[in-house]
Amino acid sequence: MNRRSALVGVLALTTGLTLAGCSSDSKPELKVTGAFMPQPVSDMAAGFLVVKNSGEATDRLTSVTSPLSDNVTIHETRNRTMRMVSSFEVPAGGELHLERGGKHIMFMKLKQRPKQGEKISLELRFEKAGPITVDVPVRETTYNPKKQ
Repeated sequence: MNRRSALVGVLALTTGLTLAGCSSDSKPELKVTGAFMPQPVSDMAAGFLVVKNSGEATDRLTSVTSPLSDNVTIHETRNRTMRMVSSFEVPAGGELHLERGGKHIMFMKLKQRPKQGEKISLELRFEKAGPITVDVPVRETTYNPKKQ
């Protein structure tokens, strides 16, 4: 009987620890840095930024909105081909990089063309963390920051 009680106790403890590791209290903690938009030369534009997640849960960027355009989408470029995607993962303890030649935000049919030095507002929508509003500076058309 003691052996059986010990086994039940070990199973109960193991199950409790496993559930604690999957706690619903863990959440993403997101911060946006390095945002910029190259000055558009047509009625389309792109946006770039980094989302840092210092939390213990993965999140997903699911959409972007902006007063600049009614058609804002997220895209990924692979093998020189750009395609629209439904979301980007922001890993727990990691970063999501939106950068030239890779993952990025696309603004189609701009309502106006912002000029270098201006800022545009956008709202990033995440699956778990909710929306984050960002003021994005417009940089020169060829701007491309160095990777850190």
